[in-house]
Amino acid sequence: MSQATVTPAHAPVFSTSRMPRWAPAVIAAASIALGCAIGLAAGWHSRVQWGLIAGFLFVFGSYAVTAKVEGRRQAKDRVATSLVWVCFILAIVPLLSLAWVTVSRGAEVLDGYFLSHSMNGVLNSEEGGGIYHALLGTIEQVLIATVIAAPLGLFTAIYLVEYGKGALARAVTFFVDVMTGIPSIVAGLFILSIWIMFELGPSGLAGALALAILMVPVVVRSTEEMLKLVPNELREASLALGVPKWRTILKVVLPTAIGGITTGVMLAVARITGETAPVLLLVFGTNLINTNPFEGAQSSLPLYVFQQYAVGTDAAIGRAWGAALALIAFVMILNLVARGIARWKAPKTGR
Repeated sequence: MSQATVTPAHAPVFSTSRMPRWAPAVIAAASIALGCAIGLAAGWHSRVQWGLIAGFLFVFGSYAVTAKVEGRRQAKDRVATSLVWVCFILAIVPLLSLAWVTVSRGAEVLDGYFLSHSMNGVLNSEEGGGIYHALLGTIEQVLIATVIAAPLGLFTAIYLVEYGKGALARAVTFFVDVMTGIPSIVAGLFILSIWIMFELGPSGLAGALALAILMVPVVVRSTEEMLKLVPNELREASLALGVPKWRTILKVVLPTAIGGITTGVMLAVARITGETAPVLLLVFGTNLINTNPFEGAQSSLPLYVFQQYAVGTDAAIGRAWGAALALIAFVMILNLVARGIARWKAPKTGR
């Protein structure tokens, strides 16, 4: 005897209605317009306040409209998506604003003369001069710091992932974590104390050593994570063929993770390129061209920006913006070169 299935009256009914794909854009436009109107009516002149109101209205409006059309279940998912978009916009707007101001202000003075001349014989309050001496100092100091820190960070990460066990590995991990949070001024003071102890003068090498201290933990952490992503099956297959462990690391593990390792090193380079405090303490700054990083004061782009902006004249502030744009371009070029090297050295997969 068959029995009919009875659906309870309180059983949930899922809505089949769906919002059109253009609905979020309409809600966003309406939220922006309403946020601007509320800001103007309230007499608020800050566009940040208008944006925050528009973001709140966008999240609330997305939930209300979705709950009306698709139900509360889909509305909760829409709220999460809306929050992600709002957070993304809050993060990208200051970045785009910074890039726009730097490019627009820096492009006014950034030319061939500005890149090929120093401040030798030019007063900070006068027109003219350039960043050649600061650019040269930045390249030398970052290069020396990278030559010191990249191998140290790489070998430390290999030890922690491939060999490290016991108390020593835990101690190394602890100190790497501590070094990650060291302020740049502390690294500068540490090297300065050593320099004073041996009665050494300012030099690019001193600044590079302080930058290397800041760079090592970033390289270790990024390389460690990339090495952990290499499948253990690759290591086991190599070892099963009788390949020594050191050769497995050199020929299998490192080539597989070379893209991520290179990116991590470039992140560390970008981290130290903009540091000013260690350079101010140890390199000291100069308006002259000094190609020897092992003797005498040098300059760097971050220190040049700081010193020129502190002068306060229109000419000096213009040079500061030009140096800031050159610094951003320098880091961008390094990242592009690193990505090219990573693609070139990445293991090729057959088709």
